[in-house]
Amino acid sequence: MSTYLIGDVQGCHGALTRLLNHISFSPSRDTVYLLGDLINRGPESVEVLRYCMELGDVIKPLLGNHDLHLLASAYGVRKPGKRDTLQSILNAPDRAALLHWISQQPLARSIQNPQGQRLLMVHAGVLPQWSLEETLQLADEVHQQIKGEALPQFLMHMYGNLPNHWDNSFTGSDRNRVIVNALTRIRFCTAQGVMDFESSEAADAAPAGLMPWFDCPDRKTAQDIVAFGHWSTLGLVNRPNLMALDTGCVWGGCLSAMEIGADFRERQLHQIHCEQAQKPG
Repeated sequence: MSTYLIGDVQGCHGALTRLLNHISFSPSRDTVYLLGDLINRGPESVEVLRYCMELGDVIKPLLGNHDLHLLASAYGVRKPGKRDTLQSILNAPDRAALLHWISQQPLARSIQNPQGQRLLMVHAGVLPQWSLEETLQLADEVHQQIKGEALPQFLMHMYGNLPNHWDNSFTGSDRNRVIVNALTRIRFCTAQGVMDFESSEAADAAPAGLMPWFDCPDRKTAQDIVAFGHWSTLGLVNRPNLMALDTGCVWGGCLSAMEIGADFRERQLHQIHCEQAQKPG
């Protein structure tokens, strides 16, 4: 019985199945957590969703920004961009089932081992003011709207870069937007957790006054283990309390799976090289 964390698939169904074959994945025995951005940019978005749906509860995804973009496109809130590969889903005969399934996936997950170690999984990051419990609570607060009848109204107010910081007194769309942006979009922020959405460079190219979110001093989740994707220019990070697993599959990099042991710091990395589906830039 093995547990795997896999970075951004982004519509690369062939790469996903090759990786699962490489690790000898068994649906009757193993569990796979997908760290968001299951679809878009790659050539086989609809195949990824159908494959995950067929495997059932042994595949446990998170919502990433591209997954939310699919929902926004489906509801007419955003038009698909030139580089998007969402039409295979939007035009599919089983479109309704595919959209429903993706809307039921959470924005954060957590597991705990018998020794009390906690592993938090998000797509992009966590604000320094949030503990693990608060992160899960806020993620669920938003997800209750995404998975229900409030979804169209929620999507209409989801986009925007402001507010760019957390205040527990925020309500309504301001509160929702900060939560979504932190969990699905953040890379850099100030030491106080003011988010920046302009730069997507590597961590060592942080603009003046900014730092990777995980390097914020006094981050409340610093003692927990956090795994995330989203940041392909960051590349693989495997620290005792941090795993970054977006290794640029869709850009011609690798698709990465981290196998975690009973002790979450016991890990084995599995990777397969991927054909380039999009050119960066």
